[in-house]
Amino acid sequence: MRMTKGRVYILSLLIFAGLFLAACIRVDRPELDTIKQKSTNKAETYGVVYPQKTKTIDGTDYLLSRKPAGEYGGDVVVSTIGEGPKTFNPWNSKDNTSSAASEIMFDSLVTTDAYTGEVIPKMAKSIKTLPDKKTYLIELRKGLKWSDGKEITADDVEYTWNTIIFGGYGNTSTRDAMYINGELPTVSKIDKYTVKFVTPKPFSPFLRQISVPIAPKHILKKITDKGPRAFDSFWSSSVKPEELVTSGAFRLKEYVPAQRIVYERNPDYYKIDEKGQKLPYIDKYIMLIVGDLNNELLKFKSKELDVVGLRGTNVSVFKEQEKHSDYKIFNLGPNTGTMYLGINLNDRKNQNGKYYVNPIKQKWFNDLNFRKAVDYAVDRENIVFNIASGVGAPLFTPEPLSSIYLNEKVAKGHPQDMKKAAELLSESGFTKDKNGKLKDKDGNKVEFDLYTNAGNTERESIGVMIKQDLEDLGMSVNFKPIEFNTLVNKLTNTKDWDMVILGFTGSPLEPYGGKNVWYSNGTLHLFNMRSDGESAKLLPWEKRLDEIFDAAALELDFNKRKTLYEEYQQLIYDQKPLIYLYSPLLIYAVRKKFGNLHPTEIGGVMHNIEEIYVLKD
Repeated sequence: MRMTKGRVYILSLLIFAGLFLAACIRVDRPELDTIKQKSTNKAETYGVVYPQKTKTIDGTDYLLSRKPAGEYGGDVVVSTIGEGPKTFNPWNSKDNTSSAASEIMFDSLVTTDAYTGEVIPKMAKSIKTLPDKKTYLIELRKGLKWSDGKEITADDVEYTWNTIIFGGYGNTSTRDAMYINGELPTVSKIDKYTVKFVTPKPFSPFLRQISVPIAPKHILKKITDKGPRAFDSFWSSSVKPEELVTSGAFRLKEYVPAQRIVYERNPDYYKIDEKGQKLPYIDKYIMLIVGDLNNELLKFKSKELDVVGLRGTNVSVFKEQEKHSDYKIFNLGPNTGTMYLGINLNDRKNQNGKYYVNPIKQKWFNDLNFRKAVDYAVDRENIVFNIASGVGAPLFTPEPLSSIYLNEKVAKGHPQDMKKAAELLSESGFTKDKNGKLKDKDGNKVEFDLYTNAGNTERESIGVMIKQDLEDLGMSVNFKPIEFNTLVNKLTNTKDWDMVILGFTGSPLEPYGGKNVWYSNGTLHLFNMRSDGESAKLLPWEKRLDEIFDAAALELDFNKRKTLYEEYQQLIYDQKPLIYLYSPLLIYAVRKKFGNLHPTEIGGVMHNIEEIYVLKD
C-alpha cells in the first residue's frame, strides 16, 4: 500500500438534473454485474474467465494474448498530476506516481488477473504449491530477455528477493509484509529456470505478495554492493533512458521533467498474439504530467489525452455529450483506494529531545473523545454532494467499499452529529469561551494545523469543508496545502504534523497489503510512527492490530480471515487514528480509437495495455 497524490477534480455548481443523471449511470459492466460468485478458496471472482496459455516457439515460452490479433502503430496518451516521478527505480519508489512510471517497464513473476481476481503467472511459466502449503516451486519462462539482450534467469529472481527485498534496500514495505512470526521466507535457486520459496508457516497472502518487479542482477549487484545510499540514488529521475535495463512491454524513450514521460514498445517482449506477432502493438505510451484537473480536462477536450477520470458534474456533462462525441464512458465502480483524515498520536521525543507534536496537542489527539468528536463533526454527505455531485458514498472503513472483506456494519457509519460531537468534547473538559472558541480543561485554545498536498483540488476542497465543520465546534484550524514531497517528509521523517488529508492505494481482494499502515512498526503507520529501533510502548489496540494481521496471514480459511479483517475495521472505526471520508465512483472517458480495450473493476482502464491497439481510420 502506498500514499497517493490522487487525481484532481473541479468543484462545480450543482444541477439537479445532472446530479440525477450522474448518480444513475451504469455502463459497460454487464459481466461484472452478473458474474459474482463465492467459493471456499477465493471469496469472489469478477468478470469472465479468459484462459491463459503459453506457446513455445524456438525455445522461448511466449505468453499468448487472450485477445484477438490487433494492428501495430499509434500512441496512447494518459496523464498524471503533480510534479512527476522522483525515481525510475521500482524497488525504491515510495509514491504512486514513481511506481506507475517505473513499474510499466518491469515485469513480475505473477500478477492479479483483471478478469477473475486470481493470481496468475506472468514471467513465471508455472507455479506449484506443495502439500505442506509452505513450499512454492516457480518455473520461469525460458527465453525471456532483458532489454540489453541478457537472458532473464532464476539468478535474477533469487537476487531480487534475497539481496534487494530481504536485504532492506529501497522501500522496505514488501519485506516488512513478508515477516511471519519474525522470520522471512527463504528463496533458493533450484536450476537455471526454477526458484523455490519456503515460508516459515502456511502464509495465505503469499502469492499476491510476490508480484514484485524482478531486477537485473548483472546491473544492480554492483550497486547494492556499494550499500543502500548508492542504491537509493540509482536510476533516479535524471537517468538516461539508455541506461535503464528493463523487462516490460515498454521501455523509457524520453523524460522531460514536469512535462511528459514517453515510452516506446519493447520489440522483444515475451507476449504474442494468435498470429504469432510480438506485443505490444502500440508504438508509444505517453504520460503527460499535468498540474491539476483543470489542465487535465482541458487537455482531454483538446484531444491531447486519450483517457480522463471524471467526477462531480463533469460526469453528467460528459455522459450527456457521449452520443455525439469521440469518447466512451466507463463506470468501474467504487474507488479501490481510500481517503482519510489522519490524526498524529505520536507522543514521543525525537533524538534531539524535542517532542514531535506539541505536548498540549498530544493530550487532545490522544483523547478518544476528541477524535470521536472530530469524526462526528465531519459532514460526509455534504462532501459527497458537493465534491462528487452524489457520484459516490460516505466512507467509514479502511477497506474500500468493493472489498470482499468489507465489514458491512462499520460501512454503514453514522450521519454528522454536531450535538454528539459537542457532548464528547464536554466529557473531556473542553468548553467554549465567550467568543465561541474551544478551550481544553487547562484553558488552552484548541488550534492546530491541517495539511494536504497542494494541487489536488479535490482534497483542497475537502479540507476547506472539514475546516468549517471543525470550526463550528469552536476549533481553530490552520489549513495548509503544501507540496507533496514536503508533506511526505513531514509525515515520515520529521513527524511534525497535526492532521492531514491523504489517500492510500488499496485492493478489494486482500487487506494484507495494508500491513505497512496498520502494523505498529509499519513504514506507513503514520498516526503513531516509530523511528528505527524505537521501542515505544504499544497502545492496546495497536497490539491487537498486530495480532490480527499476524493471524490473518496464517489463516487459510476465507471465512475465518474475514472475521479477523472485520475486527480490524471495527478497531479503526472505534479508535479513529484515521477518519475515513468518502468513496467516489471510478468513471472514465476514453477515446473510441482503441481495439481490445476491456476495462474492469480490478484492472482499471488499460490493464492490458500490451494487447490494446489503435483502430485504423
